Amino acid sequence: MRKLLIALVLLTILGLGVFFSLPNLLDRKLNSVATPAPYPASADAKQLHSTLFIADLHDDALLWERDLLKRADYGHSDLPRMLEGRVALQVFSTVTKTPRGLNYEKNASDSDNITLLAMAQRWPRATWTSLLERALYQSQKLHQAAADSAGRLVVVRNRAELASFIQAWKKDPQRLAAILATEGLHPLEGKLANIDRLYDADFRIAGLTHFFDNEVGGSAHGLEKSGLTRFGRRVIARLEEKGMLIDLAHASRPLIDDVLAIATRPVLVSHTGVEGTCPGTRNLSDAHIQRIAATGGVIGIGYWDAAVCDTSVAAIVKAIRYTADKIGVEHVALGSDFNGTIHAPFDTTGLPQLTEGLLKAGFSATDIAAIMGGNVQRLLLQSLPDA
Repeated sequence: MRKLLIALVLLTILGLGVFFSLPNLLDRKLNSVATPAPYPASADAKQLHSTLFIADLHDDALLWERDLLKRADYGHSDLPRMLEGRVALQVFSTVTKTPRGLNYEKNASDSDNITLLAMAQRWPRATWTSLLERALYQSQKLHQAAADSAGRLVVVRNRAELASFIQAWKKDPQRLAAILATEGLHPLEGKLANIDRLYDADFRIAGLTHFFDNEVGGSAHGLEKSGLTRFGRRVIARLEEKGMLIDLAHASRPLIDDVLAIATRPVLVSHTGVEGTCPGTRNLSDAHIQRIAATGGVIGIGYWDAAVCDTSVAAIVKAIRYTADKIGVEHVALGSDFNGTIHAPFDTTGLPQLTEGLLKAGFSATDIAAIMGGNVQRLLLQSLPDA
């Protein structure tokens, strides 16, 4: 009996060890790059890149239990690598629920991968059962990293703070502005008042849906792929009242149509592809990119194969060129989806390769500065809350 008990204890310890190590293994496997650093680029590209204010509209680093302030040898980004890549502004998104068997075509909302991930990463017990608490916890993680960063990481909440950051960045670019966003609004848990909870936790961009339909509306990957619900219409009005930007990434086509019909402020798509270079379930039609641009918004081009139909700089540049030709350079931005379980051509230190690709595609230095971050800077200075 004693030997059996010892064996059971050892098996339990072994099982727990495997369970708690699984997130790190998944992070390493799922957030991969085609080519490891260092990433070569031409002298002209490096020179231009060294002058750029770079902004990226989507990074899921907060989902993983990595220290944002320490350089890792896996994944796509952390503060040291962002600063090396000249990133000046990063939108950090909070993933709170994904369905089992996740796919691009059709997902139900009755399962969840993040519960076990939260447990395995030793997140607070409240996050095990509440999607809102998961979003709030990831906000806390970002704020703690900022507090520990000696001023190199700054959470930005309003126009005045962004303007102040930009002035400081011009004197010393070894700093990063962070904006908080939701990957879908299921953390509202059906309660309009939870918009205020998210706003008070410094969320300023709201993705409406992720990989399944929710109380707000349909996902491009959901079962119904419907438009705005009655609750969703109230949500849009409240987001605009609060000065939170609406993100249409992962939205169904009817949902995009419904939002564009009632939006009174610019909307954005944080990370996407376009049908003109890569047909796909969630990639934007010409009509939608034109209507989004008409609001004054921007479209963040992603780096992964389902967005641009290849894992290469050339494919990203092709999508950027197509979109810029359709709606103007001023409406195009970067939306990497780094750390969002994608296979990317490079990690964030490889961004000079993208600058080089844009140069080779015939974009001017002014156009490249706009695409790489100027357009996002302009949108946020216009659309964030006043103070």
